[in-house]
Amino acid sequence: MSIQALLNDLERFGTENDTRPGIERSDKMLNIGRAVGELLRVLVGSTKPRRILELGTSNGYSTLWLALAARQVGGGARVFTAEISARKFTLAKANFEKSGLGPYIESRQAEGGDFLREQPDASAGFIFLDADRSHYVPWWPELRRVLAPGGLLVVDNVISHADEVAEFRRLVTADSGAFITSLVPIGKGEWLVLKPHAPAAVTA
Repeated sequence: MSIQALLNDLERFGTENDTRPGIERSDKMLNIGRAVGELLRVLVGSTKPRRILELGTSNGYSTLWLALAARQVGGGARVFTAEISARKFTLAKANFEKSGLGPYIESRQAEGGDFLREQPDASAGFIFLDADRSHYVPWWPELRRVLAPGGLLVVDNVISHADEVAEFRRLVTADSGAFITSLVPIGKGEWLVLKPHAPAAVTA
């Protein structure tokens, strides 16, 4: 199966699964849309990180977009992704095997905070954050530590769930002016957080 055919299948599966009557939120895939996947691929392809982190694998749809970009970057670039749900982790592993992108993906069934604490300082050139939004504020010190200078953090759902990420956004923007941010109105809203090599400065 081609990667594009697999992505198409996963899009159909996600829509059908998430709209089933009576489905619990924990059983929904809650995948990003194709436009966001394409954006992630472009961002990774342009920033060329060697180590890409993803918090919130779900069934692996977004991971495949990141892995496509990692393959394009080359030079040993890989995606390290964590998912707490055993069912979703199993679905993702099967999808990675079908995709042929397995060599570019290392997946873990783990809680996001534990996963972050295992990462070396300034080791990730790119982080995609698409997990339980209630954890983002306590995760911030670890995200800040792990993100490398020149690295990019992308946060999903910042328009669709603005209230749930408002405190996190205030925390990041108040962090000594050390980050440059931009809200991209694609999909459910992607917030780009750049960690410059030197502290960010705002001029009139």
